[in-house]
Amino acid sequence: MSDLTFLPAVVMAQQLRSKQLSPVELVEVHLGKIERLNPKLNAFVEVDHKRVLAEARAAEAALTSNQNVGALHGVPISIKSSLEVEGLRWESGTRLRAGAIGTKDAPLVSRLRNAGAIVLGVTNTPEVLMAWETDNLLYGRTNSPWDLNRTAGGSSGGEAAAIASGMSAGGVGSDGGGSIRVPAHFTGICGLKPTPGRIPCTGHYPASGGPFALIGVVGPMARTVADVSVLFEVMQGPDDGDPCAAPVAVRWPSKAEVGRLRVGCFEDDGRTPVTPETRAAVQTAAGALRSAGFQVEPFRPEGLEEARQLWKKFFVKVAGMLIAPMFRGCEHDASPILQQFLEWSAAEPELTGESLLDAWIRRDAVRGQFLEQMQRYPILVCPAAAIPAFRHRERSWQIAGKTVHYLDAWSYSEWFNLLGNPAAVVPVGRSAEGLPIGVQIVGRPWQEEQVLAVAGALEAECNAWRIPPIC
Repeated sequence: MSDLTFLPAVVMAQQLRSKQLSPVELVEVHLGKIERLNPKLNAFVEVDHKRVLAEARAAEAALTSNQNVGALHGVPISIKSSLEVEGLRWESGTRLRAGAIGTKDAPLVSRLRNAGAIVLGVTNTPEVLMAWETDNLLYGRTNSPWDLNRTAGGSSGGEAAAIASGMSAGGVGSDGGGSIRVPAHFTGICGLKPTPGRIPCTGHYPASGGPFALIGVVGPMARTVADVSVLFEVMQGPDDGDPCAAPVAVRWPSKAEVGRLRVGCFEDDGRTPVTPETRAAVQTAAGALRSAGFQVEPFRPEGLEEARQLWKKFFVKVAGMLIAPMFRGCEHDASPILQQFLEWSAAEPELTGESLLDAWIRRDAVRGQFLEQMQRYPILVCPAAAIPAFRHRERSWQIAGKTVHYLDAWSYSEWFNLLGNPAAVVPVGRSAEGLPIGVQIVGRPWQEEQVLAVAGALEAECNAWRIPPIC
């Protein structure tokens, strides 16, 4: 491959260790691509050229002196700007935090650095992460590398655009309602939403706590499943700052164990229609997994609609209750997208102590019923969203004679935030306009390794990743 920035991160690491590549050379080519493409995509909000080059020179010196190095030694990555990175902007896209600079690295950033990764910079988000597109009053709009008139998704849209375009080898997003998986699907890359607590949310803003701790996570994004797997293994592990943390050891299943996993597959939820190309992508994924030796059966779990409604209480309503007071008296500082989200939140029924407690208990009951169904189908395959990447400012779409509204289009991801399942997205198909379409692979809690193993088998069969047109 002539463009070094599109090598998989694991290949970059191998070639760096074997001295076929220089860390300085690799960083410089990434910085050059950022200089060329970021003015069009607006993915990065800050890149520290001086520090990045200094770290690359130090990485090269370590290789020259034959020091033991980590799994990501010299690999250039990016971090969503909702996570604290020492010396870089930590604003989460809001004027209320304008100029906020990280004073230390979040634990997962420290783990990535300890593995040798070089942090190029931090990436754009919607304001306080409350959108499935990326735009704010601080830095403006992030565009898709597939079509500048379309969104790269949200809230990890800057991260997705940076990785898809080769400005970064991989990185970290966060996900409370599809914010890793929808951007990955929109931009043709891979992403993993882990089980809450598997990768520490410590150092994330907004902070992980209360209902957000049940549904919000941080996770890896990259162009290949192998890269996502390496990032996952480096970042995973408990941290005292994450209220859901648990000491779960990494255990990669054998090929035989993976092959015994029964897969349940559904193309839609019976409520929100999906585009024909999305339906076709799920069918392609099912056929590919059968070709890889999996037993794949049609299966639509019960309880999806109740999970969607409960997710709205925990995310849309509770988020509005927490965020709206922050903007009292300074409403002009809220972006139009956030103002709209707050309007949606205000339109939801009020939550009382009694109704919140009831919702919490119902959530646990639905989760138990869902996991019982997954005893037979420990892996589920379904859409990541109802549509491919949409045009900026669109809020509804006509599919199969039905109007699909903004919040409903992402319900395919939202369920699994409410239920706590790990879920990955892998590119599989294309829309009529040539836009990527990813498919979602879902597993039982704490079984990220199974999810990634199946995702890797699907990726190998489909081989659907492509370089975006802007590159």
